[in-house]
Amino acid sequence: MNLLTQPWPWYVSGPLIGLMVPLLLIAGNKAFGISSSLRHICAACIPTKRNFFNYSWKDESWNLVFVSGIALGGLVAGFFFQNPNPVRISEATVRDLSLMGIKNFNGLVPEELFNLHALFTLKGFILLVVGGFLVGFGTRYANGCTSGHSITGISNLQLPSLIATCCFFAGGLLTSWFVLPCILKL
Repeated sequence: MNLLTQPWPWYVSGPLIGLMVPLLLIAGNKAFGISSSLRHICAACIPTKRNFFNYSWKDESWNLVFVSGIALGGLVAGFFFQNPNPVRISEATVRDLSLMGIKNFNGLVPEELFNLHALFTLKGFILLVVGGFLVGFGTRYANGCTSGHSITGISNLQLPSLIATCCFFAGGLLTSWFVLPCILKL
């Protein structure tokens, strides 16, 4: 039981995630990705003649089962296999974040930024609503999410996925070093 309540090291979890790519390809030439499931849900629930949603979503219903399994697995792990120890982050990170005004952590999530009350502040609105919109827009614009491009696309030696992954990381670095400190000063 202790094995299931502790974080697994990268050298175990990384290869397990990576093995999903060949398993899905062998199982029926399926691509590993999460963001496409929202498209399949919309195509199933909202019949329309728009080209983006006008396809046989039933052929992709395996993806909905896969994503449901991820959600169910997360719920089971969160309720039954929750790690009793607090998540540890480096002292340097705690110091840097406290200099920006973030002092209360609930695991990895700063409580003063990610709660219902913060949503109604300018800072919280930018982080939660505008940030969420930008993630969704970027996922659609890049024609896939980070898991789809970084895991499946690079495994299949696709140059656009390599470029997208480099842009994801560059955007994350720029945001965390330059944009986030400006937002936190609001």
